[in-house]
Amino acid sequence: MNIQFKKGVLELCVLSLLDRKDFYGYELVEKISQYINISEGTIYPLLRRFRTEGYVTTYLEESQEGPPRKYYRLTERGKEEYEDLEIEWESFIDGVNNILRGDME
Repeated sequence: MNIQFKKGVLELCVLSLLDRKDFYGYELVEKISQYINISEGTIYPLLRRFRTEGYVTTYLEESQEGPPRKYYRLTERGKEEYEDLEIEWESFIDGVNNILRGDME
């Protein structure tokens, strides 16, 4: 998939998943990778930025498979950002689909 497409939708995908439940970083990578080919290196800088911007908070939880895991939880500000991005996304794909189908007036 085109790298620019990925960059444009990765924020929306991460916020969407975190709106449903808390995730740790690698778990997000695994989930998103089922649909979009990404690496861990793309998620962690995004999660750091989300934390800096107040979209997520973090907490540690013990793991039976190794060291404690850092989980990410969406904040109210993060939920608002997700809702805004989702509206922008829907408008964007509607516009692109209209052009692709020749539905322009």
